[in-house]
Amino acid sequence: MPMHNPPHPGGIVRRRCLEPLGLSVTEAARGLGVTRQALSQLVNERTGISVDMAIRLSKAFGSSPETWLRMQMAYDLWQARARADRISVERFAA
Repeated sequence: MPMHNPPHPGGIVRRRCLEPLGLSVTEAARGLGVTRQALSQLVNERTGISVDMAIRLSKAFGSSPETWLRMQMAYDLWQARARADRISVERFAA
């Protein structure tokens, strides 16, 4: 059953990973091996979790890379479905 309006995974990273450990974006970015800008864009919900970032988050905070990517996919799919009526395609039949 699909989740109703799933949260952006970047917000989950901020609320469930960084805040409980008292990590700043700068400290966490350094530990993850990414730029501060890249992590800031993620936790401020301006970009999504890439495959590479999913592996980094998994190694640093737990959960599997697949879990992080499923969260991202659920969010992206929800957003796409919300604008599906504006997507125009030609239906092909065999």
